Amino acid sequence: MKFQLTDEQRALQEAVRDYLGDRFGQQQVRAFYDANDETGIPADLWKAIGEQGWLAVMVPEEHDGIGLGLLDASVIARAFGACTVPGPWLGTVVAGEAIRLAGSPDQQAKWLPRIAAGEVKAAVALLKQGTSNQPAATASGGTLSGNLGLVEYAAQADLLVVSADDGLDLVEPAAASITPREALDRTTRLAEVILDGATAEKLANGNPLAELVDRAAVLAANDLVGIARKALTDTVEYDKTRVQFGKPVGSFQAIKHDLADIHLAVTMAEHAALYAAHAQDIDTADKVVAASIAKAKAGDTANAATSAMIQYHGGIGYTWEHDSHFYLKRAKRLEYAFGDASQHRERIASLVLA
Repeated sequence: MKFQLTDEQRALQEAVRDYLGDRFGQQQVRAFYDANDETGIPADLWKAIGEQGWLAVMVPEEHDGIGLGLLDASVIARAFGACTVPGPWLGTVVAGEAIRLAGSPDQQAKWLPRIAAGEVKAAVALLKQGTSNQPAATASGGTLSGNLGLVEYAAQADLLVVSADDGLDLVEPAAASITPREALDRTTRLAEVILDGATAEKLANGNPLAELVDRAAVLAANDLVGIARKALTDTVEYDKTRVQFGKPVGSFQAIKHDLADIHLAVTMAEHAALYAAHAQDIDTADKVVAASIAKAKAGDTANAATSAMIQYHGGIGYTWEHDSHFYLKRAKRLEYAFGDASQHRERIASLVLA
């Protein structure tokens, strides 16, 4: 199926990138990295994310949102990946989707306007870590139990969305045991979350866990392709000017051919990630397999592009002073979010064979 971004979506992508480039570029990311503060959320940036409507993108208009689709949110995710933006945008948006898909009218009215305005930071624990389809917690008598593993921004969240064996639940962070843990990628914050009979509020309208995981995986895939494209672009520009043996290293065939292969991989991953979002929006028959293709390709490609970025920047690429490690670490983190490449390839095989 052929499709392309609309003029409005392209304008949104450019607007997000321009805004971040002007107000939260690599200098600010580096300062945030070095500070390593516990909050993990630059206050001015989070305020701007709310004011710009980037949290409201998929919130329905009747709940003070913009009411757009997953493709529009994916455009924002790509820009966030390219700029290595810190903060709980992804978790908060996915939590909003959980409430939109499964919440009662009262639950939606309580939470969605606050999410859209940036008044609520949310974290999600959708799958038991190391699995591709098992819920994160066990439900019993209106309470939840289980070790949710490492959850992004759980210690900073105002709300947790947790999947259990009987559906999706809202959990107040105070009801959980939350222990902050060190993260390799400092554009996020991690915490171990343990529930031991925690009081939970069931989302009342069914259990769309599989759909929610797919939508989250598509957003992560678009973040990954944003990382991959930025890593490739910066590497090509650097190797046009880096000189060895009296020649730009970019003129050596071994480098040219490898970067050309990565360019093809990035382009294919970009199309796969955007198509997967489009497929979710219009509910195509192949939307499930499209989500897995997107996540698998994006994870593999971002890993290849960021690894090449470090290698082809030579000695400087391995240093803390160079920005390449921002991209590598973010790619490594997101590679495993909502299913890694191996898990999604297994699902693709099962879907195709079925």
